[in-house]
Amino acid sequence: MVSFECGKELVKYARSVLETYFKSGKVDLPTDIREDLKKELLEKRGVFVTIHSYPSYELRGCIGIPYPEKELIRAVMDATLASALEDPRFDPLTESELEKIVIEISILTEPKLIKVKDPKEYLDKIKIGRDGLIIKYGWHSGLLLPQVPVEQGWNEEEYLSWLCYKAGLPGDAWYDKKAEIYSFQAQIFYEEKPKGEIREKKLG
Repeated sequence: MVSFECGKELVKYARSVLETYFKSGKVDLPTDIREDLKKELLEKRGVFVTIHSYPSYELRGCIGIPYPEKELIRAVMDATLASALEDPRFDPLTESELEKIVIEISILTEPKLIKVKDPKEYLDKIKIGRDGLIIKYGWHSGLLLPQVPVEQGWNEEEYLSWLCYKAGLPGDAWYDKKAEIYSFQAQIFYEEKPKGEIREKKLG
């Protein structure tokens, strides 16, 4: 768990990353990290940055780093730029859009393999509003953040099917015993409006 102050600082930082990028074409890590948040910001964590158009809240970009490979502050910087500029589903974000987007940051726990003897057990082992999921099957992999099934109104079976689709697999691939499914949790911090108040999203 990170503190609300840490989450708030990261959302502000993500916006400043974009502003700096459009002004100068490059972004460096901050040299003046708040001393009271340094331990949290320098811990290695997985993170996703989601950008929505405002006020429509249509998805504009979402890319992240699922595993704790980078310090949190660096992971947010990298994921922010990737979400804005490299999401293959969308054109790169433009400077004129900065006042028309809101930023959401999901800070992840380390994904853990869900162990089952029968794939039907997944339906009881995952919880909507708590678990994000990753599927790995051969060369295929896909991830859905825990807020997605809540926003879409899916049940557990629909959630697993859409996870498979995200990985480019048939919707029933999770039934195959060769499939590996991992769960993780997330703390989610978001802007209410562009440059607006920052809140923590509760899914339960």
